[in-house]
Amino acid sequence: TICVSQTRHLIANAFIPSSINAVNAIHSRSKRIHRCSFNLNSSSNQIPSWKDIQSTLEPSFSDPNRPISIDSALDPSKPNYSSTKPTLFRERHGWCPYSERVWLTLEVKNIPYDTIRIDNTGPGRKPSYFRGGLTPQMKWQDGKDQGESMDLVRALDDKYNNDHGPVLYPPDIENDVIEKTNAFSRIFPKGARPSSRAAFLFRWDGEPLWKSEFEKVLEDTNALLGETASLGPFFCGDVFTAADVAWAPFLERYGAQLPCFHDGLNPRTDDEKYPHLVDWYNAMDLVPAYACRVKGDSSSWRKVLSMAGYGNGGVPPDVSNRMEDMALGEGNPVMTVEEQAKEESVWKEYAKTRPWVGRTAGCEAANVMLRNRAGIVADVLKRASTSGSAKGLPLEENDLDVAMRAMVCLLSDGFSEQTESYKEVPGVGALASFLDDRMCVPRDMGSMSASCIKRLAA
Repeated sequence: TICVSQTRHLIANAFIPSSINAVNAIHSRSKRIHRCSFNLNSSSNQIPSWKDIQSTLEPSFSDPNRPISIDSALDPSKPNYSSTKPTLFRERHGWCPYSERVWLTLEVKNIPYDTIRIDNTGPGRKPSYFRGGLTPQMKWQDGKDQGESMDLVRALDDKYNNDHGPVLYPPDIENDVIEKTNAFSRIFPKGARPSSRAAFLFRWDGEPLWKSEFEKVLEDTNALLGETASLGPFFCGDVFTAADVAWAPFLERYGAQLPCFHDGLNPRTDDEKYPHLVDWYNAMDLVPAYACRVKGDSSSWRKVLSMAGYGNGGVPPDVSNRMEDMALGEGNPVMTVEEQAKEESVWKEYAKTRPWVGRTAGCEAANVMLRNRAGIVADVLKRASTSGSAKGLPLEENDLDVAMRAMVCLLSDGFSEQTESYKEVPGVGALASFLDDRMCVPRDMGSMSASCIKRLAA
């Protein structure tokens, strides 16, 4: 049970190939245990080769049990479905909140699974073998298909109840879990324009919902959490349940997107108006599977607001201006020693049962870059020739390769004194800024790993 007391497609279409695929003491000790180690000649400051870099990332880089993930828009060939684990069909970018419910369930219960990502953007290309309809869908080991997000959450919890934790419908509070889950439909706004990337945000005329509508949602949600706040911060007290699974994707997006629409709407930090919501957000950041892999980040949720597509034709000018102001004010996410120690602890908990995951959030970001370095080079050169968006980057492949190796070393080494000088390698900061701009989180990597790249951005 998760209690509060316990606590490949990358960068648009460019990165991932279409294949299957005391606090200071804690802090310093964690660094010694988890930091990757390079054999560097400090006098020449020679940057390691890709082969040497890969060896420091093992065994996670080459682990044969790394879950398969297919982007069907890039690889439409029919896969061989596993007969030993379920296959999740989810929206390809990580935008769909209903897909996120099932993805979070699989991750938090640590159930082995494969993934096929489906393009749900209106006329997006779908593979011929997809039976149609909306995501999420599950193909079970016996070949049967099933849909509907909370039905799948319940089915997974029933099927993997004894061997995989936490139990999401604990028998002693099952009725409360169901009641809190159902309350979502009662509390979230009615009549909003449907959209996978902008759920419960816009009216049918394209304008944001009224501020009073959002405030009522937040007030009612805060009151619902308050019913069991004396027991703990989650929807049913001190344990993470299916109710948190049901609400998490939507509150996650609201936490990042509502400040873009109206002044004075910030449920993540406004502990005077929404104290129980703030406590819930903080508790969710201690749930390893959510915090390390499934959770998106604020900059990505702002980006998707401005993208045209089904159910979202872009944002009104005043919202766009507010988004730009927030992006400028966000800056590089500098962490305190306490924050870094907490993040390392959460990541360690997540990675200990997943040998294919990097030892640290930075190592995982390095893994993703290493696997997709050819695609990154191609994307940089393409963008430079067509849109000029590769400002400050070396455009000779050899120079770009040097910057990439320096950046991967910094990520995997945790920005130690050993590799500190690599920040001065020409193009490292610009490359980090380019990738930060091109990334979509959690599509490409989890928010913790993405934050490591942000901290390198120029």
